[in-house]
Amino acid sequence: MGAKLIIVGGFLGSGKTTLLWEAAQRLSAQGYSVGLITNDQAPDLVDTALLSRSRLGVREVAGSCFCCNFDGLAAAVRSLIKDKADIIIAEPVGSCTDLAATILRPMKHKHPKLELAPLTVLAAPERVREVLSQADSLMHASALYILRLQMEEADCILLNKIDTLGAGERLEMSGLLRGAFRESTVSEISARSGEGVDAWLAFILGSGEAGMHIVDVDYDRYAEGEAVLGWLNAVIDLQSRQSFSEFTKPTLELLEHLHNALRQRNAEIGHLKAMLESGAEARDASITRLGGSITGRDHSPLAATTARLILNIRAQTPPAVLEALTREALDRLSDETMVASIRTLRCLMPGRPQPTYRYTQPV
Repeated sequence: MGAKLIIVGGFLGSGKTTLLWEAAQRLSAQGYSVGLITNDQAPDLVDTALLSRSRLGVREVAGSCFCCNFDGLAAAVRSLIKDKADIIIAEPVGSCTDLAATILRPMKHKHPKLELAPLTVLAAPERVREVLSQADSLMHASALYILRLQMEEADCILLNKIDTLGAGERLEMSGLLRGAFRESTVSEISARSGEGVDAWLAFILGSGEAGMHIVDVDYDRYAEGEAVLGWLNAVIDLQSRQSFSEFTKPTLELLEHLHNALRQRNAEIGHLKAMLESGAEARDASITRLGGSITGRDHSPLAATTARLILNIRAQTPPAVLEALTREALDRLSDETMVASIRTLRCLMPGRPQPTYRYTQPV
């Protein structure tokens, strides 16, 4: 396996998929052949659907995290290399940590021809203070434990979403990260605007140090941190009752309804994502914390006879409650203008992490 593998970690809602899109476009413009790998506990992932529209090679490893399905990740890498990719960017599950020991060092040992970039971890401003005990948090303590471990093991920490911060806040946040994680490189980016992305790419493409920090992980606490989150992936078919319907506005209203239902329960959101597709047209939208606003690339009207809606929710509430809230919200989506039919709906609580390999010694 000869190519460069870039692992981009970070908690749910930190902006990993946005960064993958932006980085892939910039690398492609420089003449590289880029492949992308997404990862989730279940299929029907918004991230995969979104990145597939980049017209690059995309593989999805579904059913478990990379660390628990190392062979699935390796197979996806081999497949992209077979399709001539020379740079591969992989995005692990947002609640996954211990990547240096379970992915990077085993990959060094078993696939020495594969060049590994420094482990990058994205940090969202709204979570930095929570992790460093600078602010109260609705997130469960064990989930925040995962978030801190992600940053402790990073070779490179990226403070993302700097376009939402003032100059003083940026300086303060970066200072907090550098003070807490002295062995990691800390940089600032906005994956959405592109600020800082070129400098990050230059750093990781030019450095050979990867997986340098092995963290001491309490797997009981790690498992609890994942288990406090309900995970839901659904695909919904939308059919107009008329010659055509406008589907964007009802989709945004669906997200707000779910957001309000979770807010009433004080159930913190990891992410709430939707991807609306009809033929060549697509709209995406997401909310990444309780009380946050809807973001996305394009919320213009999408008028069609039929559409497909992919919905992903990660929220701090039991799966059965999350499923009930979602089914009730989807029932409301059907009205005099359209019919919403559930094609697939999976709701689960992640199982205990069981890594395929765990290397604690240098390779």
